[in-house]
Amino acid sequence: MSSADKAFIATCKDIIENGSWVRDERVRPHWDDGEPAFTKKKFCVVNRYDLSKEFPLLTLRPISLKKAVDEILWIWQKKSNNINDLNSKIWDAWADENGSIGKAYGYQMSVKHKYKEGEFDMVDRVLFDLKNNPCSRRIMTNIYNFADLSEMALYPCAYSMTFNVTDGKLCAILNQRSQDMLAANAWNVAQYAALVLMFAQVSGLEAGEFVHVIADAHIYDRHIPIVEELIKRESYPAPKVILDPSVKDFYDFTPESFTVENYVHGESIGKFPVAV
Repeated sequence: MSSADKAFIATCKDIIENGSWVRDERVRPHWDDGEPAFTKKKFCVVNRYDLSKEFPLLTLRPISLKKAVDEILWIWQKKSNNINDLNSKIWDAWADENGSIGKAYGYQMSVKHKYKEGEFDMVDRVLFDLKNNPCSRRIMTNIYNFADLSEMALYPCAYSMTFNVTDGKLCAILNQRSQDMLAANAWNVAQYAALVLMFAQVSGLEAGEFVHVIADAHIYDRHIPIVEELIKRESYPAPKVILDPSVKDFYDFTPESFTVENYVHGESIGKFPVAV
């Protein structure tokens, strides 16, 4: 059983068995038929993954690491807020007629800020500090920009990363205000673990611990039967994930920089309703 399986199963069981129902008609998300999308939730879930031991890829169902990496590079490398720069349809529901999701995600990553060493956007500042100030306790990003929230199609869910170098290993904390466990948990864990691997490699570091902090971890009402079936499935050891060692510049990575070997997993759960 992979570390991703263990965390996913434990979190989902806890939500189903001990979580609190949110059945208030004022909830923001709705289903396609117009009905409010209620959830069962747990407040403040913390899961830890040791990337020096294995890559946290779910085996209960297939997760496309290349597609997950494509989205994280869309935000962190391309610094884009336009779905035409993304090779999947996951953001289509929030895009306008021009493909923009407003001043969200990649847009915030592209904004430059003043430092004593000059101007950097958040990504380039992290890369600069990892190489030049690895002892710093200030290596972090935050895209929850209150001044721009009114111009975002969706407020950032995964909004902050804190990086810390410990014993020559790059460790990181992802802070997430909200997590749809079925639709996004395994995806987010894989893509941010991949981000840590990429940042570590180009900074001359090993990958260390990845910590995922979720303020509101929830399962939508119509997803509960699917999750209950999923967590009863057989699980398998984590696959081997290899990052192309020849890449030395973060801006040279592509989804093809990752190779997944010996990935044994359960069958796909197919399409399921998504609350918007």
